[in-house]
Amino acid sequence: METSNIYLESVKKQMLYYKTIAEKAIDQLETSQLFVTPNNDTNSIATIIKHMHGNMLSRWTDFLTTDGEKEWRKRDEEFDALFENQDKKSLLQLWEEGWQCFFNAIHSLQPEDLSKIIYIRNEGQTALDAINRQLAHYPYHVGQIVFYAKMLKQSEWNSLSIPKNKSNEYNADKFSKERELKHFTDDELKKLQ
Repeated sequence: METSNIYLESVKKQMLYYKTIAEKAIDQLETSQLFVTPNNDTNSIATIIKHMHGNMLSRWTDFLTTDGEKEWRKRDEEFDALFENQDKKSLLQLWEEGWQCFFNAIHSLQPEDLSKIIYIRNEGQTALDAINRQLAHYPYHVGQIVFYAKMLKQSEWNSLSIPKNKSNEYNADKFSKERELKHFTDDELKKLQ
C-alpha cells in the first residue's frame, strides 16, 4: 500500500479512537456534570464539544475548495457558556454532526489530494498539513474532556486505557502473542466497545 493511503487510513483509525475515548468518558457523566466549570476561565465539557463542532463544520465543509475558516462560523460564540438546551442528547447531536462532517471529508480524500493547497484564514498549507493540524487539535480537546470527566467522577471513574497499576498485566498479554502488523487502535477500539 502506498504511503499516502497508509496515512489516510491511519488518520481515520486514530480519529475514530479519540472520538470513542471521549464518548466513553462522556457516558460516565451525569448531564449536569457536562456543564460544570470550576471558574470563569475554564470551559465545560459542553463548551469544548460546542467548539469542536464549530471547528469541524468550518474546517471540513468543502475542505479542498473553500477557506477552512468559514464566514458563517461564529467562533467566539462557541465559548459562550449559554446553551439553548442543557441536555446530553442535544450535546451529543452536535458532537455527532461535527464528527460526521470530518469523516465525510476524510473518506472522500484521495492520496493525490494530500499535496493540494488549502487555506485556513488565507494561510495556504497542504491538505496533509491541515489534517495534521486537526490530528493534534481534536485529541488535545479529547484529552481535556477525559481529564475533566475523570476529575468529576473521582473514585467512580472507569479507566479508558491501561488501568493504574495494571501495566505489567497489559504488557504480559501483549507479549504473549505473536508479532503482527496492525494499527494500535485495532485492539483498543474493541476494548472500548
